[in-house]
Amino acid sequence: MFSPIKNIKVYEQVIEQIKEMIDKGTLKKGDKLPSERDLVEQLQVSRASIREALRALEVIGLIECRQGEGNFIKSSFQDNLFEPLSIMFMLEGINSEEILELRKILEVGASGLAAKRITKEQLMELKEIIKRFEDCEDEEVNVTIDKEFHYKIAEYSGNALIFNILRTVSILVDDFIKDARKLIIVQKENREVLFSQHKEIYVAIELHNSVAARRAMREHLDYTNKYSKMF
Repeated sequence: MFSPIKNIKVYEQVIEQIKEMIDKGTLKKGDKLPSERDLVEQLQVSRASIREALRALEVIGLIECRQGEGNFIKSSFQDNLFEPLSIMFMLEGINSEEILELRKILEVGASGLAAKRITKEQLMELKEIIKRFEDCEDEEVNVTIDKEFHYKIAEYSGNALIFNILRTVSILVDDFIKDARKLIIVQKENREVLFSQHKEIYVAIELHNSVAARRAMREHLDYTNKYSKMF
């Protein structure tokens, strides 16, 4: 399972062996790692090196320690990107317009992929979101429904990188997006425009028309971004 380690920087080599096992499929998401004692015996290194390696893996978000249960490969990595990206957002002085440009690149592509890959069950979920969007008069709730619609399309693209990056980026500018939507619906007729745009995206995906889905998403984001630049 593991091979003995006898070189310097032992903890880094422990990490490399665990990463290699993940790459080969020997360890999968949610799997429990051997106990510290078993790792010491199998790798023939000190318990201090094992603990150092496990701490490093926990810091980078690869494993999680469950009190009384042991160490596990994480099942979900959706939050791993948030902290480094949020720090970069602050240090680099990235403005909201750059974030919106990135969202446009990601979401237009995601809608095209979703049109190709979406399942019947996923289409039903997306249709239910559209129905809630149409029926709801509470703007606070509509903001949540709106974001859910976009997240679901990213998820249904079948590309975990797109979904996780978009989710992280959106969290960074949640208040910004919320304020932009408030500006849009100052004029009551704009609410209908927003709904019709979301409906058009849904219909294109339902028809598995990748070109139409990308076009509809691009037009929708151009429309919302125009209002976002007002503040």
